[in-house]
Amino acid sequence: MVRNDPSEKGATGFLPSGGARVASMRWAGRYLPVIGMPLLLAVALLFTTWIHPSFGAFDIQSLALGALPLAFAAAAQTCVVISGGIDLSVGSLIAVANVLAASTMQHADFRQALLLAAGILIAGAISGAINGAIVVLSRIPDVVVTLTTGFIWGGVALLIMEKPGGGAPQQFLDLAAGTTLAPWLPNAVILLIAAVAVVWIPLKLGRAGLLVYAVGSDRVAAFRSGVGVETTRILAYTLSGLFSAMGGLALTMTTAIGAPLAGVYYTLSGLAALVIGGVSLTGGRGGISGPVLAAFVLTLIPTDLIFLNIDPNYGQVIQGTLIVLVVMLGGFVTVLRNRK
Repeated sequence: MVRNDPSEKGATGFLPSGGARVASMRWAGRYLPVIGMPLLLAVALLFTTWIHPSFGAFDIQSLALGALPLAFAAAAQTCVVISGGIDLSVGSLIAVANVLAASTMQHADFRQALLLAAGILIAGAISGAINGAIVVLSRIPDVVVTLTTGFIWGGVALLIMEKPGGGAPQQFLDLAAGTTLAPWLPNAVILLIAAVAVVWIPLKLGRAGLLVYAVGSDRVAAFRSGVGVETTRILAYTLSGLFSAMGGLALTMTTAIGAPLAGVYYTLSGLAALVIGGVSLTGGRGGISGPVLAAFVLTLIPTDLIFLNIDPNYGQVIQGTLIVLVVMLGGFVTVLRNRK
C-alpha cells in the first residue's frame, strides 16, 4: 500500500482539513464584517444605479443626509453593545438633542450655533453617563433601565417642543448639506468621518478601548484581571450619549427643524444597523465602521423601493430579513469556529 506524502496539500502532516476549516472560520469571523459591509454597500449602490440610471451626485448627497443621523445612532449603540450592554434610549436622546438645537438655534448666528452645539454634545455625554450610572448602581438589566430612561428623555423632548418646529442658521445647516471638496463627496460624509474618528480612533487605540472590549467579552474575567468594570460600562454609556447628541444635531442639520417624536425610528433602526454591521450582541466583538456603513444601506433600501414603484413600507420587511440572515450567518460561523 502506498501512503500519501504528508507534504502534499491536504495531508495530515501539512495542513489538517479540520484545522484549515477552523482557520477559515476564524478568518471569516474576524474579517467578514470588515469587508462585507463595504461590499454590500457597493452592491446596493450598483443596484440603485442599474434601476435608476440617472442616480448621480445630488442623489448621493441626499443619501448621505438621510443616513447621517442613523449612522450616529448606530455608533451610539455600538459603544454600549461592545461593552456587553444595550441602550434603548438612544433614539430619545437624539430627539432631545434635536429639539434643543432647533429651539435654541432658531434666532442664533453661526458662532452662537456652534457654541450651543458644543453644549448639547456635553449634555448628551452627561445624559449617557446618567444612564450608565443607573444601570451600574441599580444592577437592574440594561434593557429595563434604558427603556425606562428612554421614556423619560422622550417626555423631556416633548416638554421642550410639543410639535415640529424651530430652526437653525443656514451656515450651520451647510456643515452637512452640499459638497465642498468634490461633487461625489458630500459634506455629510466628511462630517461623519471626522466626528467618528475623533471619538472612536483614540478609544480603539487606547487603553480605554481595550477595557471596553474586555468587559464585553467576559465581565467576570475582566474584573478578576483588575479592570474597573463599572467605570468602563459608564464610559460606554457616556460615549453612547455623546454619539446620540451628534445624531440629534445631525437631524437638525438635515431637516432644519426639531421633531420630538423622531426617536423611535432611530432606536430600532440603529439596532438593525448594529446587527447588520457585524457587531456581536453578546459583546466584545465588532467595530464601528460596519454599523455606520449599514446605516447607509438601510437608508438606501426605501429609495430603491420607490424607484421600483414598490411600497416603501416593505423596507421594514427587508431590514428584518437582513437581520435574520446576518444573525444566522454569525451563529453558523460561531458553531464551526468552536468545532475542532
